Amino acid sequence: MAGGAAILEDDSTISRVDRALVPLERLMALISGFGVFGLMVLAVVSVTGRQFFNKPLPGYVDWIELAMPLIAFLGISYMQRLGGHIRMDIVVGQLKGRVLWAAEFVTTLAIMLVIAALIWGSWAHFQRSFDFGSPLWSRDSTIDIGLPIWPAKLIVPVAYSVLLLRLLIQLWGFGRAFVRGDDQPVAVPLILSAAEQAQLEASHIEGRD
Repeated sequence: MAGGAAILEDDSTISRVDRALVPLERLMALISGFGVFGLMVLAVVSVTGRQFFNKPLPGYVDWIELAMPLIAFLGISYMQRLGGHIRMDIVVGQLKGRVLWAAEFVTTLAIMLVIAALIWGSWAHFQRSFDFGSPLWSRDSTIDIGLPIWPAKLIVPVAYSVLLLRLLIQLWGFGRAFVRGDDQPVAVPLILSAAEQAQLEASHIEGRD
């Protein structure tokens, strides 16, 4: 399952590279959040128009279709850095030292290979939709109001490419920790115990007082 994680920082090269990617990840996560908010606004407008003016928002389903990749994919790299994706910690949580870093290295490498394949496939999917010679540069469009679909398809390989960079950094971090035998490596999510999570949450609350 997903749990809390800490990311340590120092002046090493890997930590600087890790921090350099964070602003982009945060920006993409913010855009994803605005996408969710935008869909809420569209829902209010559509329901209000249907209930009070008998005129729902034209192409409401089309806009939802285009916004789904925005919501689903732009935040995945940021959550990967935080260790927030769903995972099974029953076994990994029991490992320590080099055995833990080896397990994390292998699983991160496996994820990287899958993501690389998804980048290739999603980019090919985008290319089939995009065409400079077509109206709105699109070979396909939504059914209702004819919105071009290629921008939504482009989001997927872009988001996966940023995720691939994050995975490369984490692979570097876990490999470095394995070679050096570090207890607290930088630039990778370190799983916190329940007590550590509670202490961290308490410190955040105290900081707002």
